[in-house]
Amino acid sequence: MKSALIIAACLALSSNAFGAECTTNAAGHTVCKGENEAVGVNRNTGNAVTSEKNPSGTTTTESSKGGKAVTKNGKGVYRAPSGKKCVKTQQNPLECQ
Repeated sequence: MKSALIIAACLALSSNAFGAECTTNAAGHTVCKGENEAVGVNRNTGNAVTSEKNPSGTTTTESSKGGKAVTKNGKGVYRAPSGKKCVKTQQNPLECQ
C-alpha cells in the first residue's frame, strides 16, 4: 500500500511538473522522464529516486531511502544513508570510505 501511494504521488507530481512521459520496464520499475528531470519508483521495494541535471551538466540523484549521488562525465560522489562516502575520479576507480 505504501509503495502504491509513493508511485501515485510521483507520477502525479512528475507528469504535471514537467510534462513527463512515464513507462514501466520489465523489472517493474516505473520511470518518468522530462527534459532535465526524472523520477523512478521500484514497486517491489517502494524506493523512489529523483534525478535532476543542472545547466552545467551536473546530475544530482536522491533516493527516498536517503542515498545521494552527484555526478558529471562519469565522475562523482555518492553518500549512502549510513554515511558511507564513495568517490570516483577520472584517474581512480570507485573508492569508498
